Amino acid sequence: MNPYHQSLILIGMPGAGKSTLGLLLAKSLAKDFVDTDLLIQLEHRKTLQDILNEQGHLALREAEEKVLLKAQYPNHIIATGGSAVYSSAAMQHLKHFGPIIFLDTPLNILESRIHNMNTRGIARPANQTFADVYAERRPLYLQYADIVIDCKDKNLEQLIDEVIYEEAEAFIQYEA
Repeated sequence: MNPYHQSLILIGMPGAGKSTLGLLLAKSLAKDFVDTDLLIQLEHRKTLQDILNEQGHLALREAEEKVLLKAQYPNHIIATGGSAVYSSAAMQHLKHFGPIIFLDTPLNILESRIHNMNTRGIARPANQTFADVYAERRPLYLQYADIVIDCKDKNLEQLIDEVIYEEAEAFIQYEA
């Protein structure tokens, strides 16, 4: 696959910066941008939190899986929802478009960014803490990641440069 036509798929916890970094990467790499959380909201005509409140966390995960499995996004930066990794089928589907990039952000940084835990639309059982979600999901992110970006102590510009460099290195090795 030509690197100019492949997509980059961003995974990570809520608050890791997938949407923010994704938009900036799209601009830097001349790619389209899609946020799958927004696709879910548009399809259901309600917020992620409303889906959680009305149908529960498993319904939100199912809605996310359906949106991801329908995704046909070559030459995009794709920011996934934090719970995308609960669907092996969806993750395998996304790998067809390009490398999966895990934005590995320490728990303390994520907690400092998440001020709306109960209204943000995080697909989790009501009794699960943010630390519990992190502990449960991080191994899944590592399992599916083609590239892991350590986000600790880096600003957006440094992260953009690192993602672009790592993606280019991975492509060169893939082609060899």
